[in-house]
Amino acid sequence: MEILVCVKRVPDTAENEIGVNRDGTDIDRDDLVYSVNEWDNYAVEEAIQIRDKVGGNVTVVSIGEDDAEEVVRREMAMGADNGLLLSDGAFKGSDGRGLATILKAAVEKGKYDLILTGAQADDGAGQVGGMLAAMLDWPYASLVNLVEILDDKKIKVGREIAGGNQEMNEIDLPCVLSIQTGINEPRYVGIRGIRKVASVEIPVKGAADLGVAADAVGQGGAKVNRLDYFVPELGEGAEMLEGSTEEIIEKLVEILKAKGGIK
Repeated sequence: MEILVCVKRVPDTAENEIGVNRDGTDIDRDDLVYSVNEWDNYAVEEAIQIRDKVGGNVTVVSIGEDDAEEVVRREMAMGADNGLLLSDGAFKGSDGRGLATILKAAVEKGKYDLILTGAQADDGAGQVGGMLAAMLDWPYASLVNLVEILDDKKIKVGREIAGGNQEMNEIDLPCVLSIQTGINEPRYVGIRGIRKVASVEIPVKGAADLGVAADAVGQGGAKVNRLDYFVPELGEGAEMLEGSTEEIIEKLVEILKAKGGIK
């Protein structure tokens, strides 16, 4: 089975204090530490596990500038077979539709049975997987937390839905799945794995290589543009109740009655 996993280089929230820049046009990216998007990491692990069960190859692809190569190489150190970087000045400023357009062109240059993305990335939109599937006219499932390969034409997937319920579906291949965290436990990437792929050449494809029109992607082709970044004003702080358990319960009941929460 040929599997393509879309990964993104994002600011590491565990290592950074994220703030808005002076102009309010973006987050302040000076001196940020970057890593692979958390959801994408689960997608790569799932792809590797599927390959190990049924055979095939796992390719990781990322859209970005030269520094995006580090996340591609990192996922190869994790166990992916191949890497691909999609990089071109024309791609800068692409919205979700633009990113899906770029990825669609890359998919059509290969022959893939299954495409995995993370459920969402750093902007939280969760759009690219669904848009990519629509452009390819392939089946799609989001928030996937279980994948079972039935044969070379069908898979079974479990989806996390409202109320903590699970939805099960059979989907024809090829298809696109957006992977939810918790589907697996991503493996540790050691120094040995990193050294193994350190000198591997990562192919880089631009707009011309992919046959993508420059005006269909990037800022010029974007249908959605961010107007502003800001930190919401803080409201009043929480009221902390002190005392014994019985005293806290009594105070809480009084507050709820006063606010009309209970009668």
